[in-house]
Amino acid sequence: MLWGKMIRLDMKRLNGVNDLIEFRKLLIKQGVLVPGENKKRIRICSGTGCRANNSLKIVEELKRESQRSGTEVEIISTGCQGLCQKGPVMTIEPQGYFYQKVQPESVKAIISKTINEGKPVWDLLYKRAIGEKPSYLISEVPFYSKQVRVALRNNGKIDPTNIHHYIAVGGYRALEKAFLEMTPEQVLTEVDKANLRGRGGAGFPAGKKWKHTKSSPGDIKFVIANGDEGDPGAFMDRSVMEGDPHSLLEGMILCAYAIGARQGIIYVRHEYPLAVQNLKIAIKQAEELGLLGKNILGTGLDLYVRVVEGAGAFVCGESTALVASVEGERGFPRPRPPRLSEVGGGVWGYPSNLNNVETYACVPPIIENGADWFLSIGTPASPGTKVFALTGKVVDTGLIEVPMGITLKEIIFDIGGGILSNKEFKAVQTGGPSGGCMPKEMLDLPVEFDTLTKVGSMMGSGGMVVLDEDNCMVDVAKFFLSFCQAESCGKCPPCRIGTYQMLQILEKITSGYGDEGDIERLERLGRLVKEGSLCGLGQSAPNPVLTTIKYFRSEYEGHIHDKYCRAEVCAGLGFLSIDTEICYQCKHCMDACPYEAIKEAEGGGFFIDQMLCKKCKACYIVCPLGAIEIEAPPVFVIDKEICYLCGRCKDVCRVNAIKEIKTGFFIDRYSCVRCGDCYAACPIGAVRVEKGTENKVKHEVSKS
Repeated sequence: MLWGKMIRLDMKRLNGVNDLIEFRKLLIKQGVLVPGENKKRIRICSGTGCRANNSLKIVEELKRESQRSGTEVEIISTGCQGLCQKGPVMTIEPQGYFYQKVQPESVKAIISKTINEGKPVWDLLYKRAIGEKPSYLISEVPFYSKQVRVALRNNGKIDPTNIHHYIAVGGYRALEKAFLEMTPEQVLTEVDKANLRGRGGAGFPAGKKWKHTKSSPGDIKFVIANGDEGDPGAFMDRSVMEGDPHSLLEGMILCAYAIGARQGIIYVRHEYPLAVQNLKIAIKQAEELGLLGKNILGTGLDLYVRVVEGAGAFVCGESTALVASVEGERGFPRPRPPRLSEVGGGVWGYPSNLNNVETYACVPPIIENGADWFLSIGTPASPGTKVFALTGKVVDTGLIEVPMGITLKEIIFDIGGGILSNKEFKAVQTGGPSGGCMPKEMLDLPVEFDTLTKVGSMMGSGGMVVLDEDNCMVDVAKFFLSFCQAESCGKCPPCRIGTYQMLQILEKITSGYGDEGDIERLERLGRLVKEGSLCGLGQSAPNPVLTTIKYFRSEYEGHIHDKYCRAEVCAGLGFLSIDTEICYQCKHCMDACPYEAIKEAEGGGFFIDQMLCKKCKACYIVCPLGAIEIEAPPVFVIDKEICYLCGRCKDVCRVNAIKEIKTGFFIDRYSCVRCGDCYAACPIGAVRVEKGTENKVKHEVSKS
């Protein structure tokens, strides 16, 4: 049985480029990853997401079952294959079947029916809805149909811990071309011509950065890969480091060759143990074959690469803070100049070129296929592809790589399958916690660096969170700002104090205590934080707040003026009541209420005492029939033309909200808790509900 292990070849260190070429030919001759009608092969995703769903256990079951049945099949544990929502996933050759939601119990059927008989296991084929025709092949799955894989070209194909696999599928071929046909200047020119923009967020052209580092004086230069991916829900760089670490190493070697660097550092957050493990294995294998270390392939190029683990601070994704962390200091951003590419600005003062992992992974195919090939993908201003972590309220979440210029609608509805439970799309947030939220009117917006920046968002490292009608945009802004505020290093006052003040205002608004002018205060503070912060974290932290105010201002106004959250998310907002026509008096709400606010009426039925209700929504959650309704709080007023000053409303008011003046009575809106006692006590109907606030909002029974 073949289990994807390294083939034992009597191969010493490669001493020249021709040795590498001959070694690849030898691997292909030995049948390493060679396709064929009689070649039975299972590629199972063993990335972090699928590992969490027992993919390693499935691998062991496949080995045991194939051995027990005497079936010859090659089992390859690959990196992330993308469709995380349906994991564990696998592809089977030679038929090309794509299986999803595979479990250990499925292994016997896979071996007996698919591997031995060549027939599909129907229950494992992909389909988005019941009754829909299943997709047999991965190319038929809508999630993959519009993807173009450049950075992720080998993910899902090779064992990331096997350098033979990488070489067999064409790995290090770009290095061969560079060493045999190109000078360092030509490599640099090709990358610059391709207009490869940094995939870490800012979109600065990599070629210009390389040129600046190369022109700095000194013999010692560093090549640094930024793998400190701290965005919530983002796993683009992690998937490259876990699933195809040699593509990163090859990109770093090409950069070192172009700029004359001799030292390499891969900075990875400690929370990525599998990425760290696979990178260290890849570095060791490359050193043993002569692809790293001293005199690489006999060319005279020396490059020593090591992995540095970060402690997990989000701010260390900023270049100067990353350098400080590598040097063993606290991850504080530093003022520029000097830039990293200049003397005094890089690691230990040496000129350093820093790109993120995805950027380096794009370099080998650019060198191998040429800049014109790369420019033919995407748009003129943003050529190539971009990897996104598609998450949130979308049917198919996972890792995607799409050409620049594709629209948000194509990503969310064609690739992602649309919104869960057929809910209405509300917004999409791009660029991680520092990105902006774009409404449904912008679904046709092309995804590229400059376009996203113009509308107040950003490309970022590639996080994309889809939001539906059940999301409160004020709460979403508070969530992302709270992350940035907690991750602020505290070095500069605009970021340290400004984000805290903005968060306090958002807390006040979502708790039902928003005041007139809070929106304007948020806008003013946001501009000050952006203009006065030292690094990119502070300069972009207000983006979620400013864009939600710009595109969803009415939701802020509803929270402040009406004390109502349309999405029913914010505790302390809204008016809870019981629909007696639906309620069948099960008393679940009464048992769940921690404030004893639900009372039994004398004539039967239940009501909510607004004086005691804290709007925790416990009753709303437990009600099995949806009899608890949340509505905009009513505003009670006294009609002075009807009121004959009997004073009964004032007598029954338990919060002293009804005031007496010379011309009669009025209700203090700031003191009133909308309990309705005055409304019920008035004998002639002088207390009435102000027009426009009496309409109830019906909600679904399911509150998941």
